[in-house]
Amino acid sequence: MPNLVNTVKGYAKHEKSVFENVTKARSALMKADTPAGKAQANNMLTDALKSLFAVAENYPQLRASENFNALQKELSDTEDKVAYSRQFYNSTVLEYNRTIKVFPNVLFAGMFGFTEEQFFETKGQEREKVEVKFD
Repeated sequence: MPNLVNTVKGYAKHEKSVFENVTKARSALMKADTPAGKAQANNMLTDALKSLFAVAENYPQLRASENFNALQKELSDTEDKVAYSRQFYNSTVLEYNRTIKVFPNVLFAGMFGFTEEQFFETKGQEREKVEVKFD
């Protein structure tokens, strides 16, 4: 019983800051309106989630909880959705950028102020899936 109490106390200390960071990062991602802003917010969220899982590694009771397992599944699903969305966005931007460069579209693009869009890019390390180990 004392071990469980210490675990809960230790978890409570970390819980607030970790979840605040996750919430802030998620909020920043929702508010970002440029590809660069979204990429930066996505990186913040990835770092916050790494912290969350680092805390969880120290607490077997937390790792065994249903809520934590649901969070892990949701994270995996979200990573897949983000990867698909990034690929779709970049494919669309590539097609758009190519389209505004060919004749006669280049004339209309110039008249109406259409310019090249930026790709949603992340550093190589940030593209890798977050490795979460549960021993």
